[in-house]
Amino acid sequence: MGSHPLNLAVRFVLELSALSALGYWGWTQQEGSARWLWAIGLPLIAAVLWGTFAVPNDPSRSGQAPIPTPGSLRLLLELAIFAVGAVALIASQRASAGMALAIVTVLHYAISYDRILWLLRN
Repeated sequence: MGSHPLNLAVRFVLELSALSALGYWGWTQQEGSARWLWAIGLPLIAAVLWGTFAVPNDPSRSGQAPIPTPGSLRLLLELAIFAVGAVALIASQRASAGMALAIVTVLHYAISYDRILWLLRN
């Protein structure tokens, strides 16, 4: 179920949402040109972490792992990015959007139980 194309599409939208939330939070925290640094830098750092630390042969990804990572660590990284994205929205006075991101993330991982089990075994 975790590798179903529809579920992968939901995960991709969640990833983009979390990155956007980080950028939005960064934008709201600074004034002037520094807000551009935060709005671009935070999502960029999260995206680099997301793309770099991977479990080799993850069926939900390309199978490539620039830095091979244990599945449990990868799962923690994913959950941390989604949680920080949700908290960032709540901290930016967008509580409804933050709660929606959190709820859809929990539902996504509930449906992806087979991937979670795979991650915990690898």
